[in-house]
Amino acid sequence: MNRVAIVVLNYKGIEDTISCLASLSKQSYENFKIVLIENGSNDGSAEEFKKLELQRGGSLHTIYNQKNLGFAGGVNCGIRWAIENEFDYVALFNNDAVADKDWLNELVSTAKEKQSGITTGLLLHEDGKTIDSTGDWYTTWGLPFPRNRNDPSNNAELEGYVFSGSGGASLFSTAMFKKIGLFDEDFFAYYEDTDLSFRAQLAGYKVYYQPKAIAYHKQGATSSKMPGFAVMQTFKNLPLLLTKNVPNSLLLKTGTRFWFAYFLMLGHAIKKGNGTPAIKGYFQSIKLFWSGTLAKRKIIQTKKIATDDYIKSILWADLPPDQTGLRKLRKMFTKNA
Repeated sequence: MNRVAIVVLNYKGIEDTISCLASLSKQSYENFKIVLIENGSNDGSAEEFKKLELQRGGSLHTIYNQKNLGFAGGVNCGIRWAIENEFDYVALFNNDAVADKDWLNELVSTAKEKQSGITTGLLLHEDGKTIDSTGDWYTTWGLPFPRNRNDPSNNAELEGYVFSGSGGASLFSTAMFKKIGLFDEDFFAYYEDTDLSFRAQLAGYKVYYQPKAIAYHKQGATSSKMPGFAVMQTFKNLPLLLTKNVPNSLLLKTGTRFWFAYFLMLGHAIKKGNGTPAIKGYFQSIKLFWSGTLAKRKIIQTKKIATDDYIKSILWADLPPDQTGLRKLRKMFTKNA
């Protein structure tokens, strides 16, 4: 039976984390270990987790970070530990989520059958009535989005290949991590999972969605504690995602659409009172572009195995469903053409 490390990241969310750990302890799949990352909360969580670790014995391993390393840096600590200790898979699971008892078993069985580098499941909202995601897409406009977000749960897609797995409740092959690297810590949080999935696709790995692997997510429980954080991270990370991963033959068309959409989104953020974090994110993306993103692009594109035609075939050939303003504007231009 394959060994799995389930990595759970805590940042100032101890009550959610305890509920999360309770659900994971009831998994029907037996050969796993929970790796809890206490990500520099500095709120007394570390002391409580030390007590919990003693109670649970060898079933829980905790890593204590002195500062908040973000989602990417935090989970990387757990992934490195799993690789060093020769686990076959790493499952990432949000601390504000709970898992169905067969969640891990369905992911592992599917990963073995489909030989997928990343295997993702059906992530529902907390009440189970609507969908958080069934995997993610990346669009020909350079914008990612969660598949089936807010659709009724009974409208979930059938199993099959998708572009990206959610970092909140997915299974990753450690062999894949060894080949393509871990999460990019420049992202800190938001879209680091799409970036990793894009790199995996370019390197020849596939991402598979299994709707029998069910989890329930209290969306935004962590980010809601940090006003403006999600806006800043979005405007910082979207250009990094595009620059690193979109193949050369698709870059001009996708990039033109992206920057048109990006600056319209920036103007909308300013209009809605989110200008400060949005502009801060934009300038951070420029800084990172010159300090490391271009160099990363060269490495990724040089080593890619997938053809540009394949990558084009798995992109969503439209705007994300929630971009209603851009859709209206595009319609105006199309009418006047």
